[in-house]
Amino acid sequence: MNIILVGKHHGQSRSVKLGNTSLTMIALLVALLLSIAIGLGVFIGNKYYGHEQGTLVDKGVVDAWKQTLSEQKQALRSIEREGKQQLDALTLKMGDMQARLYRLDALGLRLTEVAKLKNGEFDFQSRPPVGGPIQELEVDNFTVGDFENELKNLAQTIADREQQLGIIEQLFDHKKLANSLFIAGRPIKWGWMSSPYGYRSDPFTGKRAWHAGVDFAGKEGSDIIAVAAGVVTWSGERYGYGNLVEVSHGNGYSTRYAHCKELMVNVGSVVERGEVIARMGSTGRSTGPHVHYEVLKNGKTANPKKFIYRASRD
Repeated sequence: MNIILVGKHHGQSRSVKLGNTSLTMIALLVALLLSIAIGLGVFIGNKYYGHEQGTLVDKGVVDAWKQTLSEQKQALRSIEREGKQQLDALTLKMGDMQARLYRLDALGLRLTEVAKLKNGEFDFQSRPPVGGPIQELEVDNFTVGDFENELKNLAQTIADREQQLGIIEQLFDHKKLANSLFIAGRPIKWGWMSSPYGYRSDPFTGKRAWHAGVDFAGKEGSDIIAVAAGVVTWSGERYGYGNLVEVSHGNGYSTRYAHCKELMVNVGSVVERGEVIARMGSTGRSTGPHVHYEVLKNGKTANPKKFIYRASRD
């Protein structure tokens, strides 16, 4: 068998002669290729086209895909619900902590005003100074992690404020206690000073005698008040004093109120500044209704004048 090969230039050709063996080999090769092509076509047709259903993909594969997709959708909805519940819970917790912080700020402001503390160290009206460069984020919404960080920051802020308020409360209590124990003012609401502290003529003998207190004259039965907070250490009759009330104010200080008509407190009673502790009278060594007022430091009398005229800390 002759095969003529024609070149691209006209007039040029080449003849190839094939024997019987070569022809047989070519025929077998072509038959093999055709068999492979037909077999692949049948396999693909059976596998992907489904002769009975006529669908592009096998029904079992489609059902499996649908089942997987349904399960994924359910899992996604469950995750969304849990995430929303978690965010809602975190949001409520943050709101509660913010409300606590506002109440702490209000309490701190009230304490600083009542305690009359200087401005600056405990400032609950102004926002704390902050600054620094800001880097904008692509996502503006809070995530669960963001909320957790915010809650941690709020918890730390509240703890700091509570510590501040604890310190302020202690300062306030100490200051209030010191003010209440500060001896100042007169032991009466109405009346006048009838005899000063020091040497004077004794009203009964006319001789020069030491007067250890100050006398305030007034109307019989009028109020006698404590000049400072303290504890009553004497309430009863004493020689020369008549009916006497003695109050200890701490730090070695005590005060006495003598010649009372009526005693309003008992030993061990805790009294406040300005509280009525007795009624004015003329018991004991007295010439008329008045209160004999003494101030003692470590058991020794002191001139009440400087305590009477000094300003109260209230």
